[in-house]
Amino acid sequence: MQVTETLSEGLKRNFSVVIPAADLARRRGERLAELGRTLRLPGFRPGKVPPAVVQQRYGTAVIAEVVEQSVNDATQQVLSDRGLRAAMQPKVELVKADPALDLEFTVALELLPEIALPEFASLEITRLKAEPSEEQVERALGDLASRQRKLLEVEARPAARGDFLCVDFTGSIDGAPFAGGSASKVDVEVAGPGFIPGFSEQLEGMSPGESRTIEVRFPDDYGVADLAGKPASFAITAHDLKQADVPPIDEELAKNLGFDGLDDLKAALKTRFQRELDQLSRLRVKRDLFDILAKRVTCAVPESLVEAEFGQIWQRLEADRKQGRLDADDAAKDEETLKADYRAIAERRVRLGLLLAEIGRANGITVSAEEMSRAMSAEAARYPGQEKQVVDFFRKNPQAAESLRSPIFEEKVIDFVLELAKVADQMVSPEELARDPEEPALVPPEAAVAIPAGEVAAEAEGSAG
Repeated sequence: MQVTETLSEGLKRNFSVVIPAADLARRRGERLAELGRTLRLPGFRPGKVPPAVVQQRYGTAVIAEVVEQSVNDATQQVLSDRGLRAAMQPKVELVKADPALDLEFTVALELLPEIALPEFASLEITRLKAEPSEEQVERALGDLASRQRKLLEVEARPAARGDFLCVDFTGSIDGAPFAGGSASKVDVEVAGPGFIPGFSEQLEGMSPGESRTIEVRFPDDYGVADLAGKPASFAITAHDLKQADVPPIDEELAKNLGFDGLDDLKAALKTRFQRELDQLSRLRVKRDLFDILAKRVTCAVPESLVEAEFGQIWQRLEADRKQGRLDADDAAKDEETLKADYRAIAERRVRLGLLLAEIGRANGITVSAEEMSRAMSAEAARYPGQEKQVVDFFRKNPQAAESLRSPIFEEKVIDFVLELAKVADQMVSPEELARDPEEPALVPPEAAVAIPAGEVAAEAEGSAG
C-alpha cells in the first residue's frame, strides 16, 4: 500500500492511498475460495462448487465487498500508523476502482486537537448552597391546602375578587372564532391566575345570569403564534357564583394527602425543596466550572464538529422562530449577527466537550455497563408497559444509547475535577441561589422550588411502598 500525505493544514489532513491490484486479486481469490467451501447449490456437493461457478454467480458482489473492506482497512491503517485520532468519520472518495487496476482513493479528515489539561488543583470555585426556609414551607402548605379546596355555591350577587364564577365564553378575533377560544361551565377565579391578562379581572361585578363582552390582548410571547399579540373579544355568560372552602393546614390535611401527619408532610416538603436547591447549586457550580475551563483551554477545534453543533442549534432556533418563541434579544438581531453569536456558542460547546472527553480519557473515567443499565431502566420507566421495547431500542441503537451515556460521563468528569479543585461552599438564600449573576433573576424564587401536590403525595406513597 502506498500512502501520500497531500494536505497538512491545522487540524486538516488529506491522504492519497493506492492499493496494488495484486493485493486486491489475492483478497478476492481468498473470499471466492471461502464461499466455495461453504456454498450449497443444487447439483453440487457441499463445499465442492467449482471456482468458475462461484466466480460467475458471486464475482461482482465479491469485488464490491473486497473493495469496501480494503478501503476501510487501509483507512484505519493510515490513522493507526501515524497515531492520528479523527474528529469525525473520515471522508473517502474513490479515484480508481477498476478490478484490473490498482485501487486508488483519497482520505480527508480533521484531527482531534492536542489538549493541554489545566492544573485542576489551581482552580478556585465558589459553590453556592442554600436550605429551604420556613416561609417556603408555609407557602407550599398554603398552596397544597388551596388545591384541596371545595367550591361551594353561594347566593347570587355581583362577583368579587377571589370568588369563582362559572361561565361560558366564546372568543373571536376580528369577528371570527378561533380554535380553543370557547368553553362551557368553566369555574374562573375572579381576578385570579390561569387566563390571559385582563380576562378574569373583567369578571368582577358580574352576577349569575348576566352576559357581557370583554376585550383582551394576547401576550406577545403567547404559546400559539397565530394568537400572540392579537386583540380578542370574549362573549361571556355567567351561571353560578361560588366561593372556595379551603381546608385548614392540620393533621387531617396531611393524612388526606397520604402522610402520617403534618410533621411528616413538612419533612417531605423540605426534602423535595432541598433536592431542587441542590440541583440549582449543581447547575451553578457546573456553569462556573465551564466558564473557568473555557478561559484556560484555547485549543483549535475541528470545523466539522463546530458545523454539526451549530447546525443542531440553528435548527432549534428556526423552530422557535416559526413558533414565535424567539426571545426579544435574538429577535432584535439581524441574521448575520445571530449566526455569528450562535456559531461562537457552538465552538465553545465543542471545545468544552473535547476537553471533558480528554480529561476522561487521560484519567480512565468511563461509564460502566451497570450505570448504562440503570440509565436505560430509568428511561424505560417513563413508558409503563413498554419497558422491554425501550431497553431493546437503546441496546440496538448505539447513537440513542450515547444520549444516555454522555450525560453520565459528563457528570463523572465534573465530579473528578471538583474533587481536585479548591471548592469553597457558601451558604446563601434560596432567592440568591436562583438568581443569575448577569440577570436580575434566573427564575422566581417560588418557581425554583414549586411542588405540585400530586408529586408530594406520589413521593410519599413511593416511600411507604
